[in-house]
Amino acid sequence: MMPTPLDEVQQLRAEIAVTAARLVAQDGADYGTARRKAARQVLGDSDGPSDVLPDNQQIKEEVRQYHALFNADTHAALLFRLRSAALQVMEMLERFNPFLCGSVLNGSAGPHDDIHLQLFADSAKEVEIFLLNRNLNIDISEAPHFKGPRFGTVERVSFLWNKEGVHAELYEIDDLRGAARTRGDGRLMRTDIAGVRALLIPNTHPTI
Repeated sequence: MMPTPLDEVQQLRAEIAVTAARLVAQDGADYGTARRKAARQVLGDSDGPSDVLPDNQQIKEEVRQYHALFNADTHAALLFRLRSAALQVMEMLERFNPFLCGSVLNGSAGPHDDIHLQLFADSAKEVEIFLLNRNLNIDISEAPHFKGPRFGTVERVSFLWNKEGVHAELYEIDDLRGAARTRGDGRLMRTDIAGVRALLIPNTHPTI
């Protein structure tokens, strides 16, 4: 049977996803950069079909498979260390309703990845003062709102915790109402302190 155009698109998309995952896992590239570089490597000067680029979820799954295949002897220990550090930070920031998100939650984190949190407080300034009072050097930047582009940006504070990079996005209390929702496929987008503790228990595998 001759391959159909759809088959060819899916094959190209899978090849780009695998190549992008390798760039993420080996070099610490962000997903957008990895996707663009991978597309150039696979497609060359050709743009290819308009729908050939994989989404972040497909790349993320390939990153997890990469670690399972090439870093099986070290990846579990790395995840445990990053999640333990995340739990420590979240317990310190408990008053600000911390949630873990990103690669440390979903299991695709590699040695280049930092801890990503979302906090929900009365004001961003309250969180910043709290961190400064604990002698933490913070950098302030902006991040897109998790609800989408039409909600603008939020402040993000970055700091080191026991040599691990931490980036915490600062949301208003009202945003907390939609924070615990799962994605359409049932996977967690973020989890609270109790959820992180569960991740550290052997043989516990929440849907992430």
